[in-house]
Amino acid sequence: MTGSIVAPAKAKSTVKLDAAAAKSVDLARAAAEAEAPPGMVGEHLGVAAEDERVVTHTFSCTDPGYVGWTWAVTVARAPRAKNITIDEVVLLPGEASITAPEWVPWSERVQPGDLVVGIVWPTPADDPRLIPGFTGMDDLEGFASKAPVHPSQWEIGLGRERVLSVEGLEGAAHRWHDGEFGPGSAMARSVDSTCSTCGFLITIGGPLSQAFGVCAQEMSPADGRVVSLAYGCGAHSQISETPTTTGIPAIAAPVTDELAYDALDLGHS
Repeated sequence: MTGSIVAPAKAKSTVKLDAAAAKSVDLARAAAEAEAPPGMVGEHLGVAAEDERVVTHTFSCTDPGYVGWTWAVTVARAPRAKNITIDEVVLLPGEASITAPEWVPWSERVQPGDLVVGIVWPTPADDPRLIPGFTGMDDLEGFASKAPVHPSQWEIGLGRERVLSVEGLEGAAHRWHDGEFGPGSAMARSVDSTCSTCGFLITIGGPLSQAFGVCAQEMSPADGRVVSLAYGCGAHSQISETPTTTGIPAIAAPVTDELAYDALDLGHS
């Protein structure tokens, strides 16, 4: 079936639609059918001028796996020639077509917890979470002449080329505070005692020491993890056992109900 010749609104106004190429609908359809599976080329949707004596015919795609896609067949004619030749045949998506999502680099797709054995995770040279780690007083003094910051306010790298910046510290603090071992977790809300008063807390140094520590209670779900000082669990060091004389849980004394009684038939004659 040959469709009507329609020049789309997006066609270049300065390019004249070549009449001979525009009429070559059957030739374009045959080219599309040669590329497509049998019966997957539908009606002719229109033709658009691409350049002098170069036009593109479009046909609907009836493949149920490519809803909204169209076959685009570009044909051309040489100057003063009558023969029409095929340039290319492609399948193009429409506005309502299902297409693959925009490609995102692996470095942006990876999430915390994805790092496993065999994967190397490089740190960008311009990572805002890191700043130069001054390795000695000579470095600090040299930097002091270039900035109004007193050397003592900088962290010494101790051999590390970079150390955490303010942004890196704040990011870690927010993650730990809002995470599984922060004050908002279900475990922390279920108890009254906090890690700040627990004997199993290992204190840390650095700028985050006033808010975090490391748990050393093997019975705690946070054992070996960084915890907020406002976190807490049921294994707090101040929780003591209820003293008993026998080591057997005490049995509650019987309770006598004096508000009612049952009439018993004892069989007296």
